[in-house]
Amino acid sequence: MKVIVVGSSHGGYEAVRGMLLENPDAEIQWYERGNFISFLSCGMELYLEGTVKDVNTVAYETVDNAEKDGVHVFVQQEIASIDEKNKSVHVKNLADGSERDEGYDKLILAIGATPRRLDVPGKDLENLYAMRGRDWAIKLKQKMVDPDLKHVFVIGSGYIGIEAAEAFAKAGKEVTIVDHNPRLLGNYLDSEFTEKLTQEFKENGVNFVGSVNVAEFVGKDGKVSGVKTDQGTFDAELVVETAGVIPNTSLVDGLLELDERGRIKIDEHQETSVKDIYAVGDATKVPYAPTGELSSIALASNARRQGRTAAANAAGRELKMTAVSGSSALSVFNYHFASTGVKQDTQEKCGVKGAESVLIEDWAVPPFVSEEAGNAKVYFKITFDPTDGRILGGQIMSTRDVTANINTISFAIQQHATVYDLAYADFFFQPGFDRPWNIMNEAAQAAVRKINK
Repeated sequence: MKVIVVGSSHGGYEAVRGMLLENPDAEIQWYERGNFISFLSCGMELYLEGTVKDVNTVAYETVDNAEKDGVHVFVQQEIASIDEKNKSVHVKNLADGSERDEGYDKLILAIGATPRRLDVPGKDLENLYAMRGRDWAIKLKQKMVDPDLKHVFVIGSGYIGIEAAEAFAKAGKEVTIVDHNPRLLGNYLDSEFTEKLTQEFKENGVNFVGSVNVAEFVGKDGKVSGVKTDQGTFDAELVVETAGVIPNTSLVDGLLELDERGRIKIDEHQETSVKDIYAVGDATKVPYAPTGELSSIALASNARRQGRTAAANAAGRELKMTAVSGSSALSVFNYHFASTGVKQDTQEKCGVKGAESVLIEDWAVPPFVSEEAGNAKVYFKITFDPTDGRILGGQIMSTRDVTANINTISFAIQQHATVYDLAYADFFFQPGFDRPWNIMNEAAQAAVRKINK
């Protein structure tokens, strides 16, 4: 069997590894349009801040390692078109200009998404950057040490924008971050958390402005010098655009069935509307565990699950994609936070109405352990259906890293567990690590009391 995998990021990498596990005898061809495979954009901040020194190590795989496992890797080679009737792809070699056709038995597309760029006057000026992929990582790193760069303007306050703002602030630049949303990280956390994080940013020299519409990029000598918005004009010698992504599906437009946003429609086995063609990653939707509906959640963890699912089905073993809750975590200066599932403030965007929440503030470990010894306040919020107690979401934040608790909440959502189940769930207790009642126990017990009022 011959399998072609297109794209080398999270989903493509996992599809290749999955196929090696499912069918070691398969001929696997792996295509990447760029000159580097499997770069992890989610590891970019670690490189920008110097935690990781070599940009080339921020990757799952190397060409040499993949080829040692029997994978035929093709870099700087673009899949220009797909002939589904003859089960072949047309390949353009970007290095030497040659072209050829390759047949396949199974085709797995991990073609991802591209950064959304604002269509406003000045969009062609220099120094308008994105934060996705190895090439942009290298350019951003160079800007961080540019002595002429004073003001950085970040558009979008999701995870990528937050990482960009923090990295440049730590590099000594004046940073402004703006968003359509009135709240920083408004799609990821409720207001009790975002208020604290906004203050944390302010104390570290980052200015956040919400409910902003960008009107124009102002230029001087062909380079950006400022950004005009409906809330004033801001100085900026560098603009980092992190205002979402667009599915990179031009290759399959007219071939595969797409939704209204241009994402590839797939079934629960990752197969597209054309037999033997599978799709994974940011160009698709995933099943959302809290509601049972499909949702667009661009996370590496989701893409990798999809890649493994596609590989299994392409190899002939039936496997359904696991429902996910959109679990994620991030550090912002002194705080660590994580969230999963439905949030109280944004529940209607998820197709949920009437959800209730409980917010608990407590110490990470017993109060007799001092803050100097590592104790810290923990803020935890659980969201649930008041009719049956089913857990829908959770958020946690502290200056101590307690984010792993959210994995428990994610699993609870996936298993349709309730706050009644969680209220007295068995978690270990040692004074140096936790409380006699884990904060998830406390929150669930409070939720049960709220339901039973």
